[in-house]
Amino acid sequence: WISLDDEIGAILFALTNDALSGPINSVGPAPVTNAEFNRALGRAVHRPAPMIVPSFALRALLGEFAQEGILHGPRAIPTVLEAAGYQFQHPTIRAALAAAVGGNHK
Repeated sequence: WISLDDEIGAILFALTNDALSGPINSVGPAPVTNAEFNRALGRAVHRPAPMIVPSFALRALLGEFAQEGILHGPRAIPTVLEAAGYQFQHPTIRAALAAAVGGNHK
C-alpha cells in the first residue's frame, strides 16, 4: 500500500534526487497484512471489514499461488526512500485510507 499523495511525492523525490540509484520500493513505510488492511479499510469507510477467506480455502482453490502470492507475499520496505530522507505524508495505512476516503489530498 501507499497513498496517492506519497506515490506522487516519491516519484517526484526520485526524479529530483541525483543521489538515488537502483531499485526504489514505492510503498508505505509500515507493511500490513491483508487482514490489517481490511480492518483499516472498514474503519475508513465506517463499514464492517470485508469477510476474510480462510487460508485453507485459498490454498485449496489457488494452490501454490495462494501461499506465495497472497498469504505470504513479499514485505517490501521503502529503504532507499527513507535513507535518502523522503518524509511520508501518510505513514500509516490508517492515515492513507483516511486521506483517500476523505479526499484530503495535498
